[in-house]
Amino acid sequence: MGRVLVARLDSMGDVLLSGPAVRAVANGRAQHGGSTNHVVMLCGRQGEAAAAMLPGVDDVYSWDSPWIMNPAPRMTGPHADRLIEYVRNSRITEAVILTSFHQSPLPLALLLRLAGVERITGASTDYAGSLLDVRLKPGEDFPEDQPEAERALGIAEAAGFRLPAGDDGKLRINSVAEVAALVGTGPYVVVHPGAAVPARAWPPLHHAAAVELLQGAGYRVVVTGGPGETSLTATVAGPSALDLGGRTDLATMAGVMAGADAVISGNTGPAHLAAAVGTPVACLFSPVVPAIRWAPYGVPLELLGDQNAPCRMTRARICPVPGHPCLDSVSPEEVVAAVERLVSGVSSFSTHVSTRRKARNR
Repeated sequence: MGRVLVARLDSMGDVLLSGPAVRAVANGRAQHGGSTNHVVMLCGRQGEAAAAMLPGVDDVYSWDSPWIMNPAPRMTGPHADRLIEYVRNSRITEAVILTSFHQSPLPLALLLRLAGVERITGASTDYAGSLLDVRLKPGEDFPEDQPEAERALGIAEAAGFRLPAGDDGKLRINSVAEVAALVGTGPYVVVHPGAAVPARAWPPLHHAAAVELLQGAGYRVVVTGGPGETSLTATVAGPSALDLGGRTDLATMAGVMAGADAVISGNTGPAHLAAAVGTPVACLFSPVVPAIRWAPYGVPLELLGDQNAPCRMTRARICPVPGHPCLDSVSPEEVVAAVERLVSGVSSFSTHVSTRRKARNR
């Protein structure tokens, strides 16, 4: 059994999308007799809870990356030494660095080399010198326009790791909390109005109107949000929807979403959490990042929002276009219609494990 570090240094959603790659690393290499690996997941504090929920992860180590976190911590000698000493003391000999198209694996690879890691795999557009043993060149070794989960799995495959037989490559978490006492009995739809950045948020009053319309159509509605979003969830829930704002940790939120008929969410971590528990998603998706890469993966999906809006591909955190037309133009009635299609099983668009991925796992 080897000790392999898998790194995904940004948010909760990014860590969840790395799940298939983690399972491949944990599965080991066929040429080594199929022995499994001990996987150490390296992530930032925003991804720590999600990392602990991934099948195949044995240990989680949290370290805030100065080149990825926003706001970024200072890069000091002691800060770097904390990671180097942990990796060295953990007897890690191999690392797989998972990154998105706009991120470089090289700063982390340098620190891992200083910690004594012998073999490192990553995807880099820049010359890597001796920092990477296996270097994938985006655009040459794999296409950039593919789901993020497949990109991560492709990096793990380049390192020699494959999913076990029968693994469909979808998102997955270990377990979900029992939430019947929290949500009550009977079917319901989850509305998650929060977003990590303003450019990806649908207006609160649009959410509130959608909740009223859903209730008028006979749906029971549960509104979720973090501790800092209680004012938002109260506005959206109104007088009659169940407001769980600030009342759920990640495992509990996973349980709430697992029990839902559908989830309404923006392009934010909880949308990927819904996908990880297999619940259909009506996703209010701002095109500041491409949907082909970042839409909820592997579940029935309704993609809402103008994907050709002027903000397309800007990666903006605050909308650069007056009026936020990519999302504000989506009506509450459109969202309700999307939910109805998902609940009835006739959604207009679905993400599936690609035929390329299926072919690799035969």
